[in-house]
Amino acid sequence: MNCFRIEEIIEDSVAAWRASPSDFPPLGPPFSRNEQKSRERRLDFHLDAVDAELRKTSRIRGSAEAALAHITSVFVQISTYALDIDDAYIENLLQNGFLHIARDLARRARHIDPNVSMIDILQAARNAWTACGLQVLLGRELRLTPAIFAYSMLYPYSDNYLDDAKTSPGAKLRFNERFRRRLEGEYFSPESRREDVICQLVELIESEYPRSLFPQVYASLLAIHAAQQDSVLQMQRSDGVDIARLTLTKGGTSVLADAYLAAGSLTECEARFAFNWGVLLQLGDDLQDISSDRARGSRTLFTQTAMQGPLDQLTNRTFHFSRMAMEQMAGLPNATGILKQLLARSCQLLLIRNAANASQTYTGTYMAALETYSPFGFDFLRDREQRFIRRQRSYSRLFERAVG
Repeated sequence: MNCFRIEEIIEDSVAAWRASPSDFPPLGPPFSRNEQKSRERRLDFHLDAVDAELRKTSRIRGSAEAALAHITSVFVQISTYALDIDDAYIENLLQNGFLHIARDLARRARHIDPNVSMIDILQAARNAWTACGLQVLLGRELRLTPAIFAYSMLYPYSDNYLDDAKTSPGAKLRFNERFRRRLEGEYFSPESRREDVICQLVELIESEYPRSLFPQVYASLLAIHAAQQDSVLQMQRSDGVDIARLTLTKGGTSVLADAYLAAGSLTECEARFAFNWGVLLQLGDDLQDISSDRARGSRTLFTQTAMQGPLDQLTNRTFHFSRMAMEQMAGLPNATGILKQLLARSCQLLLIRNAANASQTYTGTYMAALETYSPFGFDFLRDREQRFIRRQRSYSRLFERAVG
């Protein structure tokens, strides 16, 4: 796919977003309050099991890897019953496939940069899971390839630098310019440790996908790079910025690059689905981050809308767009029905959960209606989310011990 075709996908996605209705979406059968309470009791049972494993592991110098596998198994059980999916293949995929990918990524990351933080590794793992999920959807073997590892690690070394408010706009633009030249295939001496690692990561991509044979891979990488640069530039402007186009382009090109790095080449249908899934993930992230984005003055569709009123209609549009994106999976011949079901349900519940955590930006009527489509009550969900956040450091320490 050439750059013009990527531009076509961007335009069609923006048009689909603008055409998405703002009425309350169809979200499937609702949950009764008794059903929610039953699921809440079951979730607490599993969370207590996780806490018990963490306490045991902290007291006894045993196998961190075994403890991590046990905790992962519990979280898989939570995920599958929350999504109403009872399937041995999915359980094995979530428990073994994705845990193995995270461990493999952490070890490779420490080999390239012994000082890389566990926070950065886990951020990279999140992108690797998306790319490896695309491998399965596109009929490829689930594994952490050199290209997927490299692209995932580019996030903490580039995205986080560009998002750092302490870095001047001029420094960001210079960094982006040199990064673009390297993505285009130019070789030069790195000016910093960060740039040296980035050059090594690009070389890993080149080792798997020679430029002459896979030009679409590098077109997609340049597309996400251009979107990141536009994002940096918009932060310097006070008006005239099309936030919707910027948001959709950044999110879509990111996962489009994931798809190319997962498969090397894509059909147009595969590319369109990957792009729109990326848009949906970006919108979900922006909803999740609305409080922190507002605090630091970052402009997103959600912060911009919240300045004018409730987020009810914007979130409805997001649900409708999500439905359209998930319907595009019909054009993926290698994606099984259970995988399509898993992705569609997880995307819907992600948006519901993120809305629940930003309830102050919605009307009470909207929250009450949306809550009936959640497997857990919103008060319970918010409380257990905080419980999980308080234990994140313990999970990170356990993971770090497991990977060595």
